[in-house]
Amino acid sequence: MNKIQYFIFLILLSASALAARQNKRAALVPENLRCEYLINPRGIDERYPRLSWTLQSTDSTAFGQQQTAYRIVVASREQLLAVKGDIWDSGWVNSNAMQQIVYQGKPLRSDQTYYWKLLVKDEKGFISKSKMAYWTTGLLDAKDWTAKWVGCQELFDPAVKDCNIRDPWFRKKFQLKVKPAKATLFVASVGYHEVYVNGKKISDDVLAPAVTDHTRRARYVAYDIAPQLKSGNNVIGIWLGTSWSIFGPYVTDSRPKTPIVIAQAAIYNSLAQAKPGIIVKTDESWKTHPSPNQLLGTWDFAKMGGELWDANKEMDNWNSLSCEENKWAEATVYHPKLQLSAQMVEPNRLFKTIRPKDIVANPDGSYRVDMGLNFAGWTELKVKGKQGDKIEFIFSERAQNDMTFNMHSAYIIGKKGSGTFKNRFNYSSGRWITIKGLKYKPQADDIRGWMVRTNFSDAASFQCSDTLQNWIYDRVGWTFENLSLGGYVVDCPQRERLGYGGDAHATCETAMFNYKMGAFYTKWMEDWRDVQGTEPIVGNMHDPKWARKSSMSGRIFNNGILPHTAPTYSGGGGPAWGGIVVSLPWYFYQHEGDKRMLEKNFQLIKNWLSFLDLHTKDNLLQRYGGSWDFLGDWLWPNATAEGMNNDKPETLCLNNSYRVYNLLTAIKIAKTIGQTATAENWGKQAEAYRKAIHAKFYNSTDHSYADGSMANLAAALLAGIPPPELRGQVMKRLEDEILVVRKGHIHAGITGGALLFKLLREEGRDDLLYSMTAQKDYPGWGYMKANGATTLWEMWEKDLPGHSLLHSSYLYPGAWYIEGIGGIRRSADGPGFQKFVIRLPLLNADQMNWAKVSFASPAGFISTSWKWEGKVVNLQIAVPPNCIALLQLRKGESMDQSSRSKHIKSVGVRDGFYTFELKSGAHQLKILHEQVL
Repeated sequence: MNKIQYFIFLILLSASALAARQNKRAALVPENLRCEYLINPRGIDERYPRLSWTLQSTDSTAFGQQQTAYRIVVASREQLLAVKGDIWDSGWVNSNAMQQIVYQGKPLRSDQTYYWKLLVKDEKGFISKSKMAYWTTGLLDAKDWTAKWVGCQELFDPAVKDCNIRDPWFRKKFQLKVKPAKATLFVASVGYHEVYVNGKKISDDVLAPAVTDHTRRARYVAYDIAPQLKSGNNVIGIWLGTSWSIFGPYVTDSRPKTPIVIAQAAIYNSLAQAKPGIIVKTDESWKTHPSPNQLLGTWDFAKMGGELWDANKEMDNWNSLSCEENKWAEATVYHPKLQLSAQMVEPNRLFKTIRPKDIVANPDGSYRVDMGLNFAGWTELKVKGKQGDKIEFIFSERAQNDMTFNMHSAYIIGKKGSGTFKNRFNYSSGRWITIKGLKYKPQADDIRGWMVRTNFSDAASFQCSDTLQNWIYDRVGWTFENLSLGGYVVDCPQRERLGYGGDAHATCETAMFNYKMGAFYTKWMEDWRDVQGTEPIVGNMHDPKWARKSSMSGRIFNNGILPHTAPTYSGGGGPAWGGIVVSLPWYFYQHEGDKRMLEKNFQLIKNWLSFLDLHTKDNLLQRYGGSWDFLGDWLWPNATAEGMNNDKPETLCLNNSYRVYNLLTAIKIAKTIGQTATAENWGKQAEAYRKAIHAKFYNSTDHSYADGSMANLAAALLAGIPPPELRGQVMKRLEDEILVVRKGHIHAGITGGALLFKLLREEGRDDLLYSMTAQKDYPGWGYMKANGATTLWEMWEKDLPGHSLLHSSYLYPGAWYIEGIGGIRRSADGPGFQKFVIRLPLLNADQMNWAKVSFASPAGFISTSWKWEGKVVNLQIAVPPNCIALLQLRKGESMDQSSRSKHIKSVGVRDGFYTFELKSGAHQLKILHEQVL
């Protein structure tokens, strides 16, 4: 060891010893380090990424723990972190901030790894440090891409029943002098892809990349391939799946109707190299060959189909060096006009292995497999037979139907006489599988399934004394997970796979309170920015009145218009569908404290609201667009019989009220980011619109609006339409509509129900929410349970044909279980949960005797547990370090003197509640009630 090495060794040793002493004394340790909401992300293209963390207490008895300062160190080598931050050292920053800290170091370079750690000081001045974390960059400039887009010459024929092209293989052989120290392969594809190096599949991701508007953009995924490379000969294989490459709205003149890929890897012999030893990239020198896999269906409405595997076309060594390429064709170079950007959202993964519940023989010789629950994902089935036998797998959501929504796959047996079908570039949805073509009864061990979804993390748990509420919470979560494949939320996974904005109202806050959705919603909002300016695609998509005949993309208007789905364009909707671009960023900001979300989408919001201005007369929004462009509420009980898509006052009233709710939300956004002049202008508009709506639609005889529906009453109250002196009477009218007119049942649909639950959550009316969720007959969630549902339905009715039994319609209770029953509420004092509200639900012991809730908030782990004992509620609250809880008590509630401590401070009456400030730590309280509710 020379002198320099010895000197560095001593520094590292002393730094390690000091850190050990400091961590031993400090009871506050940083954890959960994230970069742009992701843990150790690869290949990001954000030049100023944001870093976040939470704090873990090592002393379960401690109260009032705080972060008083932080220091972020970023280095180009992991070893340097203990010595210096050669890329960035923030120095000590006196702040308790833990979220969205913007990187301010040296300019980031493409294809580099950046290692970072965090040091924090607690309230006593003790210092602790985190474990090492990292992020890697993608290709930050367009000029960094020197690869070419390639594909095969087989093109999709839209006139066929099943796709006519097979999923293509691509491969490239190359030589390396030594085993490399670093090699990241960046892969963007139109259509799904898998990556192989020397015969081994890279990563456990499936159905990559995330779904994207392929008229504008392609997202690349970064793969670390260095461990699989070796000195000498190597081969990279890429397998493309047809999938979204033939989706009608994505077809453009510049892109072929076939899957294409662009890939590039700079390979470094050592980390000290400034330039790569070799760059491997897609071009005409790559070889291609059809694979045994083929899409069944045409990736269109109710034609998503499945996959056909022909074992007679197998080539086991296609991705290895031993494969002969003499029968392979040269790849075809294409020139699509697509922006390349990083996939900054979690990949898709397989979850929850699902085994058959029952297998029965049908009279026609087929076999019916009951998987026990409805799910969207992959299946694996082992089969045997004679060469050439075609074994069919037909999927259904309904016990009485062999197939729903044309979900089917197949396997053609090869010369081995046996094989295994497993999805690769498509997925099915259903509970029952009918197997045709087998000459024997399959065994349960031959069949299994998996749910497939975006790999975001869970953030909450819920249990209570009411078994129906537990069932609803569980099914809401399961249904949502089955709808969240590909970095956006679909309405249904079998019929459409469209990202409806209206349905997002029913799911987004449920998702935020139950999962870690930061990267997911950041990506989905980029999708909405991409699709703005193009009209929706509805009705007859080939009618030149509504769409360009040469492709299914809507006409480009560039006037702020939004299609009703993103990134998928198709489908009908109304103002509440496009309006998600206002609501979702604000909910997200309240939840995560992410101001960049507001800033990035502010122009999108302004454009959307200006589009609505084009269709305003006498301060009222007028019907616009085609017959499917002005929907109001959707799928309320018995809606199909009553007629949903109409020009009645009920629709005009709801859409006008929602438009004002959008404006009020936009005003908050504008004020938050300093756009005061815009906020003032919107405020004047909102006031004028309110008066016009009240004058047009208010019924003074019963204090209702339009048809007096729950949807219209909720929308009017959310938008502040009633004058202050009438608000209480309108709220009482809504209460009567629920409890008296509808006998405690819900009578709203997707958008109206989401607005209703949003209003009642804000108002703290847990009693009304409980009434609607507690009913066991039609309409309601209990009715679904009584009818054997394992996922939530599209409609309140079960057996109307053509409707999905796995849908996004009625997932809005999911947020209430955490926020309402758990009582964990966002604080108006600041976003991101460093300050949050705790409020007991407005329920009596007969309705619910106890509940336990946990929530991994952006600022740390929060939990509540409460139980009735006579007129006393025993309440336990865990407040994470560096956070404050505001306990709100209603009139008639009081804190028992035995619960008081120096860690709890009364701050008087705020917002109509007796309020106490709770420092971080575990609190056990007794809340007294003057009378049982």
